[in-house]
Formats: sequence, structure tokens, C-alpha cells
Amino acid sequence: MYRYDTYDQTLVDERVAQFRDQMARHLAGRLPEEEFRPLRLQNGLYIQKYAPMLRIAIPYGMLSSTQLRALGDITRRYDRGYGHFTTRQNLQLNWPALEDVPEILADLAKVQMHAIQTSGNCIRNTTSDQFAGIASDEVEDPRPWCELIRQWSTLHPEFAFLPRKFKIAVSGAAEDRAAIQVHDIGLRLWHDSDGSLKVKVLAGGGLGRTPMIGDVVREDLPWQHLLTYLEACVRVYNQFGRRDNKFKARIKILVKALGIEEFRRRVDAEWAHLKDGPQTLNQAAVDNARAHFVEPERRAVSEQAIATFEALRGENRAFARFVTNNVTDHKVAGYKAVTLSLKRREHAPGDVTADHMDAVADLAERYSFGELRVTHEQNLVLSDVPVDQLEALWQELEALGMANPTVGTLNDIICCPGGDYCGLANAVSIPIAQALQERFEDLDFLYDLGPLDLNISGCMNACGHHHVGHIGILGVDKKGEEYYQISIGGNATDDASLGKILGPSFYREDVPEVIDKVLKVYVEQRHDDERFLDTYRRIGLKPFKERVYA
Repeated sequence: MYRYDTYDQTLVDERVAQFRDQMARHLAGRLPEEEFRPLRLQNGLYIQKYAPMLRIAIPYGMLSSTQLRALGDITRRYDRGYGHFTTRQNLQLNWPALEDVPEILADLAKVQMHAIQTSGNCIRNTTSDQFAGIASDEVEDPRPWCELIRQWSTLHPEFAFLPRKFKIAVSGAAEDRAAIQVHDIGLRLWHDSDGSLKVKVLAGGGLGRTPMIGDVVREDLPWQHLLTYLEACVRVYNQFGRRDNKFKARIKILVKALGIEEFRRRVDAEWAHLKDGPQTLNQAAVDNARAHFVEPERRAVSEQAIATFEALRGENRAFARFVTNNVTDHKVAGYKAVTLSLKRREHAPGDVTADHMDAVADLAERYSFGELRVTHEQNLVLSDVPVDQLEALWQELEALGMANPTVGTLNDIICCPGGDYCGLANAVSIPIAQALQERFEDLDFLYDLGPLDLNISGCMNACGHHHVGHIGILGVDKKGEEYYQISIGGNATDDASLGKILGPSFYREDVPEVIDKVLKVYVEQRHDDERFLDTYRRIGLKPFKERVYA
């Protein structure tokens, strides 16, 4: 994974010192809130419903065991002993004291971490595929390109005060696992017939109050021009994006208002001033970025060991379920990527305690070269596990309560913090997730349903990505009461779609029964081997609506 050079470390250390001074002046009353607010936001510091919240960057979702231990230590000393992994591959602390934040940032800097640009109207943390660099269907490793984007966008002087926040996602595999179609800018790496690397550029995607699927701006951008073309896109947005209404300030509104052809024309006109300029990438720059992502020294796994693993999978039903749902194919024979479930009823989805962070760091060192990934589904991944160690790892995860064999099922719920923490939320979301996990806990039933994404947001900001859940749940406020709106048919992968609202919203206690009725329609109507999304797209919304509101 990427290691800081002297420049990186100096930049982060100086940023910590700068913010320490800003915080001291604010606490002393010399820096009023209206001036302090944009400064704290660009260091990831929010003021939430009950306490400050600090969002820590995990660039493109990669963590070392050392960094995870440091996060655990920080949660013990400065928070309540746990952290929350988000759908954008970051970690949030929900209870830090305002005066402790500079110390937290200083401790993060010691392990090459920071909170820079995790909030504010700037370019946020670039995200990618959680299986980047190891996926069996990968065309191009996106991590070096994400790192180049991180370096370009960090403290970019032109883009510190954009009309609104700006999010970029990069995919380099045959299957999109980075949700590039619902980001401000989505990038897809691909090779043409002569093997040349090209970039497909999408713009204007996003969720929130006005969800939209992104449009293709450029199909075949040569890799050398990635940064200059991105600069042109963001410049157009910075010039023409609305600043009079924050609800209409995202790039998706601009793309929709102009139309994709006019947006493309303006980008090309801006790009004419940048193309072939000093930010044009050359092979040396790309090779330097790639050099940070070296292959670990994997030992060879024998055919006999692979055969023994397959036999064990056939003999042990519990282990087989874990492998089927939580273990992903690897580009190297004899290795697998293992997803650790952070979905337990006693915790909010995505929450992990400091003790579990320490334990997972130990597992990463023993089984996966000290490397971890954070997923969009709010889980963790050990990226390089030999198959002859899978059973031992599974047993340790079972003891930790992190081997829940439900990844990719209805019970692998995505959920924002909701009204339990967030001052913007209209309703709680964590209790809804817990009620659904309790209602639908039978593994045979979950496996019979097949792959099914259920996403919950506590408000229209859509931090729980409810718009692109196969089933989405949105908390809404009606005259001071919490209600829940159900949508069906969303999807965040290659055939991306936005869910359609089922109808009038429901009381909190009715939500599990409503979801049960939706699932019964699917089970009754599906054809052989048909996913929930396939059935919905074939029969439409009407049968679900009729059952639920009968």
C-alpha cells in the first residue's frame, strides 16, 4: 500500500499544527464559529446532534494493521471505544471532545493518516473497488490511479471552495464494485484492442435529494490525460455550478441543466488550455505510483492443499456457508479474499469496537500480510489469505463474532448512523436495521432469497445509499413523527438504477412486516435462478404495491 514520502508527511504534520492553532484560537473566542466552520470541515470535523464527529480518511479503502491498531487506540482514549466504517470507506468517531481533535489528528499523522478533505465543499476521499489489485476479473489495478488523484486533489488551491462536495470513484475490473455511476465523477479503466489503457469518464451521478445516474462525458480518454481532463471537469463545475441554493449545487444539477453535450463542449473548451500541460502524466509518474503497490511475497499453495480445502468445504456445512458468502476469488491460485462481517445486532452496521480492531489487526498480520480493506457495504476484507489457512481464520472469526456468513444477503444491511447521532436525520435508522436482522435471521431463508441489497438512510442526504438498494428504506419526518418510505429496484453496479417509491410511508413498527410482504411477492413470482432485481424488473412495481397496501 502507499507509504508517505517526506513531502506527504511534512504536509500532514503542518496541517495538524495549523489546525491546532485554529482550534486554540476558536476555543479562546478569537476565531468565531462562522470563520472556524469551513476550517474544521476541511479537517473532517462536524458538529453533530449530541457531540462533534470526526471523519478519518482511508484513501481508496486501504488500511494497514498498524493503522487499524492506532484507530483502536484513538477510540479508547478519545471516544467511546468504537468507530463507524462508512459507505465511502472512511471511519467516523461519533463522540470526540472538540478540544481533543488536534491530538487525534497528531496521533493519526504518526501512522500516515489524516482527516483532510473528508468534509467541506472540496474533492473528498477517492474511493475504489475493495478488491482492487487482487480481483480475478481485474483489467487494471485502480489503486495507483487513485493515489495520483489523491495527490492532485489534496489541498488543490483552486478547488478548496467548490459549490458543494465532490466525490470521485474509480473501477478497474470487469464488474463495477465502486458504484461509479452514482458519483460526481466516475472513472472506468479499460484496454482497447491494441492493449492501450483508456479511461471512461462519467459525470453528474449522485444520490441525495435529487438522485441521478451519471452520463458518459468521454468514452476513451488516454491515460496520460487523466488529471488534466479531471481538472477541466471540476473547473467547469466550479465556474458554472450553482451557489445560490445548496440543494441545487451538485454537479449532477449542472449536467442535467446543460445537457451532457453542452457540458462536454464546455469541458473540452477548458481542457484545450490544460491538455499536454505540466499535469500530463508520463510513464515515470505512473510507474512511481505503481511501485507503492508491490505484490506481497506469497508462498506457493500446493494442489494438495487446494484439494484439502475443497474437501473440508464439502464436509463442514458451517464452514462451507462462510466460504460461499464471505470468501471471494483471488487472481492468484490458492489465495482468497475474506470479508469480515460488521453486521451484528448488538452493534450498528459498520461499527467495530477497539478490541475488535486490535484482534483484526492481529489476524491481518497472521493471515494477510498486514493489509486490510474497507468495503462500501461497511465490512472489512483480508485481501490475501492462503486457502490452507482459511479454516483456522474462520474459527478465529467465529470466536470474535465476525464470521456471520451473510455477506451479500438481505442481512448484510447498509445503514447510516441516522437520528441516533446525526443532526440532519429525520428518523433513526439503526433500530430499523436491528429489527430487520432479528426478523430475517434464518440462514436458509436468506440463502433462498439469493443476493439482495437492503439499504437504509435516515434522511434525504442518502448516506445509506437507499436509492440504489434493491430494497431501500428512507426515514422521513411527518409533523414531527418518524415514518419510513420504501423503494424497490435500485442497483449500484453496472446496470445501475434508482429505486422507485412503493407508495405512502409506514410507521417504524410496521417496516419489518412490509419488507416481509415485499419478499413474499418475490418468492412467489420469481423464475428459476432469478435475482430479486431481475424479478422486479420483469413484473414491475404493481404486484409489490398491491400486496403491501392490500
